Parts: sequence; structure tokens; C-alpha cells
Amino acid sequence: MKHQACLIRIAVVAGLAFYWWGPGVDPVAAQVPRIQGQGTAASGMGNAFSAQADDPSALHYNPAGMTQLHGVEVMTGVLLSGGTTNFTSPTGVTATGDRNGSVAWPPPGHLYITANLKDLGVTALGDLTAGIGLTVPFGSLTRWPNDGPFRTATTFNTLPLLDIKPTVAYKLTEDLSIGLGADIYTFSGLFGEGHVERRSVWPGGGGIPAGTQVELFGRDTAAGFNASLLYTPLRNADGKPIANIGIVYRSQATLHLSGAFLANGAKVSDAEATFVLPQVITGAIAIWPVRTREREWKLEVDVDHVGWKSVRNLDVQLANGSTIPQPLNWRNTYAVMVGTEHKWLALESLPAWEVALRAGYTNQQTQMPDLTFDPGVPSADVHIIGGGLGLLCKEQGRFLGVIACGELGVGVLKPKSIGLDLSYQAALYEDRTITGNRNPTVNGLYKTTLHTGGVSIKVAY
Repeated sequence: MKHQACLIRIAVVAGLAFYWWGPGVDPVAAQVPRIQGQGTAASGMGNAFSAQADDPSALHYNPAGMTQLHGVEVMTGVLLSGGTTNFTSPTGVTATGDRNGSVAWPPPGHLYITANLKDLGVTALGDLTAGIGLTVPFGSLTRWPNDGPFRTATTFNTLPLLDIKPTVAYKLTEDLSIGLGADIYTFSGLFGEGHVERRSVWPGGGGIPAGTQVELFGRDTAAGFNASLLYTPLRNADGKPIANIGIVYRSQATLHLSGAFLANGAKVSDAEATFVLPQVITGAIAIWPVRTREREWKLEVDVDHVGWKSVRNLDVQLANGSTIPQPLNWRNTYAVMVGTEHKWLALESLPAWEVALRAGYTNQQTQMPDLTFDPGVPSADVHIIGGGLGLLCKEQGRFLGVIACGELGVGVLKPKSIGLDLSYQAALYEDRTITGNRNPTVNGLYKTTLHTGGVSIKVAY
């Protein structure tokens, strides 16, 4: 009897692995190297920001740009994301997936703190700027009906992975800066489920009744690094850049996910898998056709190359020591980002305020072939359009026309400026018809539209 129970358990584990781990334990990460922006100003410009990199989100987009910041600066914000994916099977069966409600919750967020050490009186280290960031690079989620046509493939999927980013930047010359940082990927119960999670409905067999709610979860901590440079070949009479070139390299990192299979909340078996977060190489050029003391106009183009080809398989290691091979065969992709910003620096109607209008466009490829497509993420070529508004109140500017912005703090925490950035993006996915998937219930037409609203607050001391 014990031997028979052991065989049933192995069969169940193998079946669960086939249904869950097959198409991809990390479908959220699979679609994008960066989730819809990691700074609201950058989001408003279609994420074309790696050559500008002049607010604290430079810590993510191009750490070398941190040398352009002064004193201590803090920036924090969130992205509110909603939308739907509509599925139609070859036989006409339909289903709708969402973000686990109207808006994904908790929302992906970001926090950056930078300090220019020379401005703070630490001169022995030269022109060094240090910073630390916290982002949620792959934090979106997808929910499908429990009675949907591919419920045996997925009903819920989330990856609330955190990226902790200790970073430094150094100004080698007046026109050349470099940056170096770590990316520490981990999970925390303070954000979402605290682990990668995938749910589905068991089709029956292996000792588990059909219709059982089954779940896979796992977690790990892994580290990578990033290196960057920012070069300014042209400046205006005031010394401000009118042309910048940025290059950023983000290394791959390997997550050895360790977790368990559950059936109706009860543990069935331990399981492990290895997933590689790919390397990303970014090149960026920004020019300012207009940059005076009254106004500025910037144009920028960025290109990302994402090495998804490194994800060849997602083999599952079972508790009994056996391995289930899971080929993925993803392909490398590019993303092209174009953005512009027009900034008014000296408005008579708003003394000591700066106002910026932004717009941008991103074109991003999918890396998933039809064979390994997973409904847990709307993976298709996507066009992202959007815009944004930026408001910056300097020390002598009046908040609500009453209080000087420089008086809103206390003691040494009185700010030199306070900024508010808002953005909106619409992600218009190309219709995608899946054929030949290794889970036939997944085959069909997918139509996806996502909407994202961003808000960031930044304070300079």
C-alpha cells in the first residue's frame, strides 16, 4: 500500500508539473524587461529616458546619469494597471482575463534615494554619487475564470519580484560619467503573495478529483549587476547638455525557485525549477533642439536588446529526484522607445515653477513562440502610446499660491524643490492567433488592451 501511494504521489507531481511549469513559470517577466516604466516622467516619454536620466529614476534607466543630480533627492511612486485580454477558441468559446480586478493590486511601485557626496561635503572620493532603489520589475498579474476553456493551463498568475538596487556613479570628466550597481532580486510578503504563484484547475487523474484547485508557488533570491555610461558631446553656453549618449548593460540573473505543489491548499510535493532573467543591453540618444533659460525641448530614441534566447528550457526537479524536461525555445527581442518632453522653466503665471508636457511611443516584440505561449501573460507584439505632465515647485514657488515650497519641510528636511509627475499609457497588443500549442486548449485568438496610470513624487534637498 505504501508503495502504491508513493507511485500515485509521483504521478500527481508529474502531472502537475506538466500542466503548470510547462509553458513558463515566469510569464510576467517573459513579456517585458521593464514593467511599463520605473519612473513616471520616463513613462510619459515611452520609457525613452536612458540618455536624459536627470531625475532619481536614473538609478534604474541609466545609473551614470545620477552624477547630474545634486544634494539628496528622493522619488517614489506607483503604477496603476488595468485592462483585459479577450480569448476566442477555434470553436467559438470565449473567455476574458483581467488583472485580478479592475486594477492590479498591490500596484507595482518604485522608490529611489540618491546622494551627491561632493555636494554633501565628502570630497575625498571625487565626483561620486551613491543611491539605492527598490522596484517591482515584473509585478503584474493575470486572472482567468475558473470555468474558462483553458482552466487546466492557468487561472491565476503572478510574480511579485522585488529588485533592490544599491548603485554608485562617478564623473570621470565633465562630459563622461559611469555607473555600476547590483540588482538583488527577491520576494517579500510585504508585496503581494511573496512568491511566484500559478493556479489552475486539475483535469482529473493521479488520485486527485477533477475540478480540484491546484497551485504552484516558489521563491528565491538572486543577484545580477548593471554597468552604464553617459556621454555628453555637445553643451550649450550655460553648460547644459544638448546631446547625450547613454549605454546600459544589465546582466542576467538566475532564480533557483524552490516551492511546492498544493491541491485544495494541501501540499502534494516539493518542487524546484531554474529560471534565467535575461541580460538587457540599451543604447540611447537624446538631443535638445531647444534648451534656453526659458524652455527646453528634448527628443530621444532608446533601443533595448533582450537576451530571451538564454531561456531554452524550464526543467522541473521533482521531490523524488526525477526531472521533467520542459523546452521553451524563446527568442531574443528588441524594444524601440521614442519620447519627447517640452518644459517651461520661467512662466510668468507660475513664478519659480517648472511645467513639462511629455509624450512617447514604445514598440515591443514578443519572445514566445506559439508552441510555448501561455495565457498567463498577454504575450504579443505591442504598441504603447502615452503622455504625461510634470510639475516642479522650487523653494520660492508657492504651493496652492499660499505656502513657499521650501517651507514645507522641517529643519534640514526643508526641500529645494518638490515635484509631481503624472503619466498615462495605453498598451495596444496586436491580435494574436495561437496554433500548435502543446496544450491544445490554449489555441485561439487573443485580443489585449492594457491601461496604466502613473504618479511619482520627487523631493530634492
